[in-house]
Amino acid sequence: MPRSPSIVPRGADHDVYLVLNDFGRLGRAWCEVDEEGTDRETLIRRLLEDHYSHPVRIIAFNTTEGWSRDVTVDIGDELRRQFPEYDEVPRSVQEFLATAGRR
Repeated sequence: MPRSPSIVPRGADHDVYLVLNDFGRLGRAWCEVDEEGTDRETLIRRLLEDHYSHPVRIIAFNTTEGWSRDVTVDIGDELRRQFPEYDEVPRSVQEFLATAGRR
């Protein structure tokens, strides 16, 4: 039986961040992102650039170190600290922060 290709990046010993987005009637799904766009800084930038319509959860993992965890609250806290740097925060981020604070 042929094996499916691994989703683990080759030779990548770094933390990977993925966003669970709520698409309304279509349901929730993990957003597809290129390998270079999975780091924390890019995630924060993409959230503030309104790349996600309704982010509800963010997870991070590192396959080399063998861990994964829900970082929704951590990312919410970091976004709150960065508010002074941005003139307008997207509505999607405002809603995310409202729900992330209740976790």
